Amino acid sequence: MKVLVTGVKGQLGFDVMEQLNKCGIEAVGTDVEEMDITDKKEVETVLLSEKPDGVIHCAAYTAVDGAEDNVDLCRNINAEGTKNIAEICRKLDCKMMYISTDYVFDGQGVRPWEPDDERRPLNVYGQTKCEGEEAVEKLLDKYFIVRIAWVFGLNGNNFIKTMLRLGKTKDSLTVVSDQIGSPTYTYDLAKLLVDMVQTEEYGKYHATNEGLCSWYEFACEIFRQTGIAVEVKPVNSEEYQAKARRPFNSRMNKDKLEDRGFQRLPDWKDALHRYLLALHEIEDEID
Repeated sequence: MKVLVTGVKGQLGFDVMEQLNKCGIEAVGTDVEEMDITDKKEVETVLLSEKPDGVIHCAAYTAVDGAEDNVDLCRNINAEGTKNIAEICRKLDCKMMYISTDYVFDGQGVRPWEPDDERRPLNVYGQTKCEGEEAVEKLLDKYFIVRIAWVFGLNGNNFIKTMLRLGKTKDSLTVVSDQIGSPTYTYDLAKLLVDMVQTEEYGKYHATNEGLCSWYEFACEIFRQTGIAVEVKPVNSEEYQAKARRPFNSRMNKDKLEDRGFQRLPDWKDALHRYLLALHEIEDEID
């Protein structure tokens, strides 16, 4: 099997490439330099040249607040770019895996979101990812749409790295406490995605590490596991005043994974522990 991966400079794309290589699967990694997904002709040239059996599409515009000021750019990448890839996958009769987000939902209530629930995004980022999903569904039969949330990986920036950086310079921090979700380690996620792309169990899935917390609780656990002494103060979303509206409820039902023969991801606290160990190893190598 031959798999082409987009967005390999990002947290997830990087780990997906690592996992494909580990499994002995022929992998072609691309980022904007190798294939600008907003350039339809370039997408066609690269994909028709490589002729992959599957595409794992991780590339995305993910700056949620920035998207509010850069609507066209965000849409070109998340919606049009995804459509460009889907059109060529159809021409090649190749599988496509589109990495989406909990932000396609409005975040109301406390019930976990089902894969087939109605999409009602709250912000530009969520809307453009929703449009990407719709393009994939419309153009393809052989597709996986995998919604993820609150990701952290070794390659790139994330909430954990931000907390660790701030924890070294500040005595106290304020963190939002009324948004609930599941922190998700890209290492664990990549293993699932590589397993999934080798099957024909097509459809929409939710994939996050097990367990729930608020961003505030996530921050507290980061400092507990690292032993950094910093006071974390909870604030609500209104007090935090981010540019883009965020969903309060990012709980996602993952029963479909087991129903289709896939393994659920480990608990997020276990994932955080392994991630911090891996970060420490990298820092030791640099030193």
